[in-house]
Amino acid sequence: MTGTDTRDLAALGPRLPSPLQEVADERFGRRGVRLLLKRDDLVHPELVGNKWRKLAPNLAMADGRTVVTFGGAYSNHLRATAAAGRLLGLSTVGVVRGQELAGRPLNASLARCAADGMRLHFVDRATYRRKTEPETLAALLSAVDAEDAVVVPEGGSNTEAVRGCRALGEELGEHADVVALACGTGGTLAGLAAGLPPGRRSLGIPVLKGGFLADDIRRLQIRAFGGLRGAWSVDDRFHYGGYARTTPELDSFAEDFEHRHGLPVERVYVAKMLHALLTLTEESAFPRGTTLTAVITGRPFP
Repeated sequence: MTGTDTRDLAALGPRLPSPLQEVADERFGRRGVRLLLKRDDLVHPELVGNKWRKLAPNLAMADGRTVVTFGGAYSNHLRATAAAGRLLGLSTVGVVRGQELAGRPLNASLARCAADGMRLHFVDRATYRRKTEPETLAALLSAVDAEDAVVVPEGGSNTEAVRGCRALGEELGEHADVVALACGTGGTLAGLAAGLPPGRRSLGIPVLKGGFLADDIRRLQIRAFGGLRGAWSVDDRFHYGGYARTTPELDSFAEDFEHRHGLPVERVYVAKMLHALLTLTEESAFPRGTTLTAVITGRPFP
């Protein structure tokens, strides 16, 4: 495969629309809340969930060029981009935060990226913070010999990705009063909110601390649509210490949810979102009669 277009992507066989599954959970039921799961984790076995929705529009523009993107040592986005490169015959480069990692054995996540053919380029954290500055970006692209590359931002959240995620809201349509998902960079929520019909709203649960995500989502929507779209909000209380951090309470909840419903619960994003929804339900944040849909954006990686 020498180029990439929408036919190449369709040939990968994404399962769209993703299934909508109702779960019987008395903790929600006794509060009069109906819980549905939007199984975006089943969209594609390797380009899971919102990774498909965000990457597909960017990959369609590659036309055989190298794809350069960014992430930390445990980035699901890097893994998905590497897998997409292998599946589509595209060269990929991952710029990884942390020069100190360059001389160490690769962790399981980065080893999977390398096995899928991704070239890894480690940079110091100060340079990484400046990666969107034109001069720094140009130097990075030169260093990996990919000056004409398609550049996909950290987490995949750019204008194309936000527009691609609008389909998630359109798929849900009238099936939910409130749609919730975990957020890293905010691109999925920005698109989801734009795709929901009037009278429905979306709720983002940031997995990073800092309280910055609402401003980022506004900027993403303005760039993608020319203004704010849809009814949405974020609740910053459920990061549990920051990205990839957890607590015994969260681990216990995730294990219990898996046991109750037979659903493997991804810990970095999905567990935080599901636990937040239970907490909010017990706080009576959702009126009785609410249909609440949780977007399952990923599954545990081996």
